[in-house]
Amino acid sequence: MENGLIYETPLGKIGITENGKAITGLHFGETLAAGINGRETALLNTAYQELLEYLRGQRKTFDLPLAPRGTAFQKKVWQELLKIPYGKVCSYQDIAAALGNEKAARAVGSANHNNPIAIFIPCHRVIGSNGKLIGYAGGIDIKEKLLEHEKMNDC
Repeated sequence: MENGLIYETPLGKIGITENGKAITGLHFGETLAAGINGRETALLNTAYQELLEYLRGQRKTFDLPLAPRGTAFQKKVWQELLKIPYGKVCSYQDIAAALGNEKAARAVGSANHNNPIAIFIPCHRVIGSNGKLIGYAGGIDIKEKLLEHEKMNDC
């Protein structure tokens, strides 16, 4: 049974879920998926506190166990996303090249789109090869805010 809660943040309402051992989801919005036990746990509280510290510019990395559900390829992409430094961006093509297949940029984009743990797995740091912001689960405006936030707090 997964636990989760909706938290108020400077970005709006964000839902965080966990499976008793690791964070399994972070999504934007006011509802939890069906079957989620709506109660706070120590892990959810820690995740929320780390998220707030990040949004205040007091944290650049997260110290949370993560357990995203996805295909083997998606998990490889998400592992690459975790390597993108705070305040930096890379393209879908860069991620594809890091995975050894420069032609997989669209597949990387799809995996990025399906990232179940936004922010903690920093899919907002991936942009188009032309430098444009492309897609984000929370909306392009949130992606832009996150990138600006990291740029302003990168010291």
